[in-house]
Amino acid sequence: MNSTIQKVLKVYGLDTDQAKSQPFGTGNINSTYLISVNGQDKHFILQSINQLVFRNPLIIAENVRLVASYLIKHFPGYLFVGSIPTTAGDEMAFVDKTYWRLTNFIPNSIAYDALSDPKQAFEAAVQFGRLSKLLDGFDASVLKPSIPGFHDLNLRYEQFKEALENTNSELKSSASEQIEKALRHSFILDYFNSYKNSPNFPDRVMHHDTKISNMLFDKISNEGLCVIDLDTLMAGKFISDLGDMMRTYLCAYSENEADMDKIFIRVEYFEAIIKGYLKEMGSILTATEKELILFSGKYLIYMQALRFLTDYLNGNIYYRVTYPDQNLVRTVNQFKLLSEFFNKEKILQSIVDKCLNS
Repeated sequence: MNSTIQKVLKVYGLDTDQAKSQPFGTGNINSTYLISVNGQDKHFILQSINQLVFRNPLIIAENVRLVASYLIKHFPGYLFVGSIPTTAGDEMAFVDKTYWRLTNFIPNSIAYDALSDPKQAFEAAVQFGRLSKLLDGFDASVLKPSIPGFHDLNLRYEQFKEALENTNSELKSSASEQIEKALRHSFILDYFNSYKNSPNFPDRVMHHDTKISNMLFDKISNEGLCVIDLDTLMAGKFISDLGDMMRTYLCAYSENEADMDKIFIRVEYFEAIIKGYLKEMGSILTATEKELILFSGKYLIYMQALRFLTDYLNGNIYYRVTYPDQNLVRTVNQFKLLSEFFNKEKILQSIVDKCLNS
């Protein structure tokens, strides 16, 4: 165990002579460790907060604290993985110029990096939907953005246009086909803007990062237990969570897949997502939101394609890459996924209609 982790554990009142730490999970943003203490059945998860991504970690801490307080008061039986306070009562520890948080490790739980069964998609959609539903009576406006503009397509489109204007001719030439697609699909932004200020398209408490690895399942029954990684828990539109599930669950391969023949929509996973999400959120979504269920997938896939393309044009300064054209490959991948989504639009909308009317 390194000296910094020892210092952090002391701030939380844990006996460092009896504690062990080991790297845990596959997250790309924060460094995560499993903490075990000799003589105790209980384990903990310790994370350092990446301040290059989260400029003000205390916003995360306060958002989680506010939501946890509400849920404890109104839904005490709900499993919400909030932060454990330090011995001084702080939501995070600040040690060696880094913010750290400690949470309970959920026993008999498992997280997956990829989906292997539509039931997993259903369970995840239920859990992410349940969190937002339980917080329907919570004032989402009190939550501050931990990443300003995170799912703001207007901002992402402006960033793309700025990168396009400032990039060099070589990058612009190699990405010309994807640039044309990005410009041609800007109608998705226009469509969103026609709804964004409607009172029937409200801000809700959203998780904003609904990839399957942010769900815990019961090791034995494989039923959903709870959602984790609450760094981006903040106000947003319902399309953020539902659309991100579509983007990350519908294809068997991630955005890093270079063989575009492998990029297609798994319709059975789409149906599982819609059924699971509507099981929780169906009773509170407005008529306008229900009209935008299918659109949520278009919104998130297009936004992510824009972000990869923008980073490529900027010289790969944000996303980690293992070869120079990886962000361009990711862009091609996401536009292929978007094309597949449009190609199956009638089938997918019929599934939404069936689930809404069942």
